[in-house]
Amino acid sequence: MGAVRTHKPVKLVIGMISNEADLIMKVEKQLEGRFGQIDFRTALLDFSYTDYYAPEMGKDLKRQFVSFRRLVSPEQLPRIKHLTNKMELGLSRERGRPSRRINIDPGYITDAKLVLATTKDNSHRVYLNEGIFAEITLRYVDKSFLPWEWTYRDYQTKEYVDIFNEIRKIYLQQAK
Repeated sequence: MGAVRTHKPVKLVIGMISNEADLIMKVEKQLEGRFGQIDFRTALLDFSYTDYYAPEMGKDLKRQFVSFRRLVSPEQLPRIKHLTNKMELGLSRERGRPSRRINIDPGYITDAKLVLATTKDNSHRVYLNEGIFAEITLRYVDKSFLPWEWTYRDYQTKEYVDIFNEIRKIYLQQAK
């Protein structure tokens, strides 16, 4: 029987999607106020991998990823997902029902994987609590992150894999 241990802290990563650059910057500041100093940020990346968000958020979407210097406990992921959902709702515009202006997706990186939080169940997702599921989106094998067959198309690109490899390097330095 293995000994039960607590998990070491993980690297919080948050991806944002919007067609409003000012809004992404505003949310970034709010996240920094909540989770501490940002130690990695991407430029605004074109997001054209799906039209899933277009009905609510429009066209010409951009994505930005940020990570935070302060490491967190992985058990916090459901609470963080609830917080980001609340932020999205607070920034929504009203048109009969709330319409999102920004998508804010938290996850975390360990030395072995990228985990994303979601409210949607599927065969490859594990229920955590409070209505939140976890998905191992990328796995680290032979010096790089690799996708699974269920990994979102954008997360399969070399551009995104390179981003997460870089964030992993920062994490490994911090975890020493």
